[in-house]
Amino acid sequence: MTNEVLRSIRGLLPMIAERADKVDESRRVSEQVIRELGDAGLFKMLQPRRYGGTESNPVHFYEVVRAVSGVCGSTGWLASVLGVHPWHLALFDDRAQNDVWGHDDSVLMSSAYAPVGRLVPVEGGYRLTGDWHFSSGCEHASWALLGAMVVGTEGRPVDFMTALVPRSDYRIHDVWDVVGMRGTASNEISAEDVFVPDYRIKRNYETAQLRGPGQKVNRGPLYRLPFATLFTTAVAAPGVGIVAGCYERYLTFMRERVRLSLGGGRFVDDQFAQVAVARASSEIDAAILQMDRNVRELWELAEAGEELPMGLRLRVRRDQVRATERALDAIDLLFKTAGGSSLSRGNAIERSWRDAHAGSVHVANEPERALALFGRGAFGLPVEDNLV
Repeated sequence: MTNEVLRSIRGLLPMIAERADKVDESRRVSEQVIRELGDAGLFKMLQPRRYGGTESNPVHFYEVVRAVSGVCGSTGWLASVLGVHPWHLALFDDRAQNDVWGHDDSVLMSSAYAPVGRLVPVEGGYRLTGDWHFSSGCEHASWALLGAMVVGTEGRPVDFMTALVPRSDYRIHDVWDVVGMRGTASNEISAEDVFVPDYRIKRNYETAQLRGPGQKVNRGPLYRLPFATLFTTAVAAPGVGIVAGCYERYLTFMRERVRLSLGGGRFVDDQFAQVAVARASSEIDAAILQMDRNVRELWELAEAGEELPMGLRLRVRRDQVRATERALDAIDLLFKTAGGSSLSRGNAIERSWRDAHAGSVHVANEPERALALFGRGAFGLPVEDNLV
């Protein structure tokens, strides 16, 4: 199948690339860019057809994310995280889906999934209070998916949930001023004793078990896939795309470079530079090939109505965090071999290096935990984790 959205997005890439410096300086992706990404169909790729979406093969979604990330890391990150949330909402009760998309199927959602909020049961739902960090793109969104713990009568957490909350019920605090991914505006969100009806609450355990009330109305294979696959790959794909795009710019720039040190001569004739290029390109290719292979295999199993084996789900997580590690290894090679020319602020290599490293610190990109889970599974030990 052809990726029609990717074809449309390619026409926007020069404009997005031209604005990358301004995005980094202003700490914002413009509303116009978000709107044009939406018009190209990006944010509806994982959205149910019942609400104007296309229910696309997720491999195509990640292809688009990598393409956008290759010209602007912040814009690619927002494309990915805002674009994956319609998939999650499709697992909620249909009443929740109608609340969001019933009058406008182009509405966007941000998230802050860490369960730092507090949910207290009341008649018909819950009262939610909390402060959440790092809600990427929240200023472009009309709703937020917020992680919270249900507190029992003794004040102890008894369950972990995700609450769907409208923009009118929370505040955004502009605190995002960081070294990389500066334009994602991943600001803080706070809510104080707001009512959330029970149909806008989703149990994290249920999601990890590949179940959700939304599957009664959204029956396509897309909604049989694991949250861990869709979300963690959405967090890894921008980093890989950033580095892949930087690699192409690096080749263009360095072809014309003449060394002023180390005996002079053309950079491209340096065998050590040639080896570095080979290593970096191999790391990028390996990251993309493994991630796409894994998602494709899960998609084909879901299409056939077959079980999604735990071994494959663990492999997804293994290769997703390894993709991030490989991307960082590649960008570090490019940054180092570019020498002093990569140090100037606003240089595409410098910005890509900052963005890739900033994205890598997301908890979903933390390698040791994910690799240990794969190791447990390989040894036949039980694995219980919501990010598998």
